[in-house]
Amino acid sequence: MRRGIKGSRVAVVGASSLLGKELLQQLEERGFPVERLVTFEDESGEAELPIVDLGRGEQRLASDESVRSSDLDFTFLAASPEPWPSFLAKPGEGVEAGCAVIDLSGRLEPSASVEVRIPMLEAETTSRPERRGTVAIAPHGATIVTALLLRRLSARFEIERVTAHILSPAAEIGPRAIEELQKQTINLLSFQKIPQDVYGGRMAFNLLPRLAGKNSTANPQMEARLRRELAAYLGNWAPVPSLRVVQAPVFYSLSMSFYIETKGVVLPAAAETALAGDPVRISKATEAPPSAAEASDTETIWVDRVEADPGHPSGLWLWVVADPLRLAAVNAIQTAESIRKRRSAG
Repeated sequence: MRRGIKGSRVAVVGASSLLGKELLQQLEERGFPVERLVTFEDESGEAELPIVDLGRGEQRLASDESVRSSDLDFTFLAASPEPWPSFLAKPGEGVEAGCAVIDLSGRLEPSASVEVRIPMLEAETTSRPERRGTVAIAPHGATIVTALLLRRLSARFEIERVTAHILSPAAEIGPRAIEELQKQTINLLSFQKIPQDVYGGRMAFNLLPRLAGKNSTANPQMEARLRRELAAYLGNWAPVPSLRVVQAPVFYSLSMSFYIETKGVVLPAAAETALAGDPVRISKATEAPPSAAEASDTETIWVDRVEADPGHPSGLWLWVVADPLRLAAVNAIQTAESIRKRRSAG
């Protein structure tokens, strides 16, 4: 983070979540100009944590000192806060002028005043409307991947229908899921009893169409969020995919399988040409297929060579891997950068 008195005053809600940590790391690596950083924790019930003044070094304020939205330029929601921070208006109640809210958690829903933002894709769209709002949804990494691929294909070909299977990693649920997956793997190999508190069943060396127990709603909630965000963002560009989230024994990155049916025959080489360009990288036939492990900690969207469906001439298969935490965090920062640039321009 670039330090200095001309930087922005930034709050991160859910800073200790996996997404919050990734966001803080990317704010630092991308040099986002931060004058003051406020972090809030939601899991512990502690509403306010220390304020860090990056211009003068770390300064801890007493826990009873309040924060107002007028003290901030940007608030990132990296987790759905419980309780809701007192300084921030609740969803539907509006936001005080001056504090832009960027939601990465899926808490806010798209509306006339809350728009889904993917700046790197907006830069490719010549007829995009001017973005004026100060409340934005920074969508899930799977939404970013899907929207980017479908937008590039739809610019060249007419898409009739899309089906997507999303293999979701443990990180989607949280650190406890990562820890339990690790323990299950070790215990299975040593013939010991496996813990099942998070998954409600065996996850190691397995695939699950749904979870049991306390996290039974995790995949349906993710599916609903993706449909909601894609419906709001795609508009008339392309149909919203029929999608299914499957839990995979993977720690971080997600894998996605797309079946895309076009109006008329589209050769795989033509589809690859349409998809090519940063941040998409298409594997060559002579290369090993991209893996979730390869995608971790990168902003690259890795696409294996496109294949035609032998039984349906107008059908195409895509295998895609990406790091959803990195994509979501970078996209949120790009959204903040675009708002900051607009404000500077007056």
